[in-house]
Amino acid sequence: MTQPPSQQPPQGGYGEAPQGPPHGVPQPPAQPPQMPPAPQGQPQMPPAPQGQPQMPPTPPAGAPAPGPAPTPAPGYGYPQTPPGQPGYGYPQQAPGQPGPYNQPTGPYDQQPGPYNQQPGPYSGYPTQPQYPGAPVPPGGSGGGNFFTSKPGIIIAAAVAGLLVIGGGTWFALSGDDKKPDGKNVSKSDDPTPTGSESVDQGDGSGDGREANDDLNAGRKPGEAKVMFLTKNDVDLPRNGAEVFGPWVVGDTVVKGMYKEVVGYSATDGKKKWTVPLSAEICSAPSQTTTDGKIVVGVKDGLTEKAKCLDLQMIDLKTGKAGWKKPIPKASGAFSSLSDFTLSISGNTLAAGGTGNSYGFSVTDGRQLFKGPTEGCKPFAFAGGPKLLAAASCPTSDYDKPKHQLSEVDPTTGKAKWTFNAPVGWEIDKVYSASPLVVSLTQREPKKWSIVALKDNGTVRSQIAGGKDKFQPRCGGAFVIFGQNLEGCTGVAADATNFYMATEAAYGTANEVVAFNLNTGKAAWRSSADGKRQMTPLRTEGGNVLVYMSASYDAGGAVATIAPTGGAPKVLLQHPASTAQIESSFYSPKLVYADGRFFIASGRVSAGNDAEEKETKTMMAFGK
Repeated sequence: MTQPPSQQPPQGGYGEAPQGPPHGVPQPPAQPPQMPPAPQGQPQMPPAPQGQPQMPPTPPAGAPAPGPAPTPAPGYGYPQTPPGQPGYGYPQQAPGQPGPYNQPTGPYDQQPGPYNQQPGPYSGYPTQPQYPGAPVPPGGSGGGNFFTSKPGIIIAAAVAGLLVIGGGTWFALSGDDKKPDGKNVSKSDDPTPTGSESVDQGDGSGDGREANDDLNAGRKPGEAKVMFLTKNDVDLPRNGAEVFGPWVVGDTVVKGMYKEVVGYSATDGKKKWTVPLSAEICSAPSQTTTDGKIVVGVKDGLTEKAKCLDLQMIDLKTGKAGWKKPIPKASGAFSSLSDFTLSISGNTLAAGGTGNSYGFSVTDGRQLFKGPTEGCKPFAFAGGPKLLAAASCPTSDYDKPKHQLSEVDPTTGKAKWTFNAPVGWEIDKVYSASPLVVSLTQREPKKWSIVALKDNGTVRSQIAGGKDKFQPRCGGAFVIFGQNLEGCTGVAADATNFYMATEAAYGTANEVVAFNLNTGKAAWRSSADGKRQMTPLRTEGGNVLVYMSASYDAGGAVATIAPTGGAPKVLLQHPASTAQIESSFYSPKLVYADGRFFIASGRVSAGNDAEEKETKTMMAFGK
């Protein structure tokens, strides 16, 4: 546990010409290389006793201590994937313990912190609860001794040949007696789609559960129908695999895991197509293009030394694989150790890594731009309606990083405007691209802040969290020297307000708080009924769309809250009879699209092959 953040305001302020690198480790001259900080978990605010959210699902065998919860898929209720947050391999916090960045503080105005807020009471970075379990913080990103920081540890481990790099692997391997997949060290042939995972459609005929166990048998009047329940049919490595997506495109829900991307029928869960990959999938944007295309990152080989450098385009409407190409070889010290993270805005795929960034056409893979190689260098992007680049600038003090956030032209990569974070504050996450709401963190003393920006990149307001604890979640695969800037859930925004859910003790209802974007102050609060805990997914039709988690005796639900507040209105009430299954998904990803709700495991792993094949992977509800 780190020490509580002090109440001294950070040095410097907006408008200063950046002199040091942003995200992660600054680029000091003769010091540790520039690199982005460890993906941070999401904020939670201070005082207020920290309780445990809904019962946390049991972590899959072979997985480290419970990690942060993923997030819903983009576009269709996936502000995500929780994004990103630290993946497996980060130090975890036991349920019920206080998290580091519980209350946003600010570097501006009267009060200490980045933007007028009071400093949070706990040390460390914003914690991110494992939904629907107790909060767990991501690993700290550093400050202090370089070799005890994340970058230092990773470099030392890599040099010693001890670091195992892979989707969902961590420093200390654990698991069953399965062997790592490294039989063939060469790349396989280009992917070709095939065209079912085990499915129980809720009529007793599927094999998601026993044949005589109908998922809808106990459904009560007014409750939604369980459309399907799938379980794993992929032979995974001993430590399991991260899940990317799901993305909903028309009547198809798509997930990527291990060496394939699979499209399922959104109505019955049957496989529609499969695109095999040449190696393990290691990165993916949180959203697709408007016409349903995506580009995923694939490792450039099958050994433990393989890096996340290959790009594979896939048309999710047809299940057809398109162009494939490698990301240009990175330059700069330690850049070869950095993972690239991917984001899509319009028809542009942006790839960001330590000291290197690129833009590609999703249509044909053509390189559109290359980021700067000197001065402030982008290390991560956030996509959607705008393409935003977080950059790290040179600094003479490793403990005082300098970051920038810019809106860039998707076709040229040129900045339209640039926001300079106060010295010592790092760009952590982009909660919303339009309106623009950004999470900032400070290493020493550890503080967290949320700031709203205007369309020209100037400060609009700083969110005043008060004494509440909040729980945004930004899930994502483990990234080395990289940063997931997008993919958060538990947050939402519209033209007027920014919305976050408070953290509450297990068995008690939490609240969704609306913050006015012009003042940063709370405008209203909405309480969940009974023992429910709500997670904002996005805004839709002027309302706030939320997921109300399942408990041991109550099914989850999808509801809306009016833009003026008030009690949530349930749109889709899930059956109480399947509540235990719904609440059992590990680090779940949540998506609501076209009146259907999908919940998928964020990681699949088990103690042995038999258990692995029985692992439930996705569940869907509808009317």
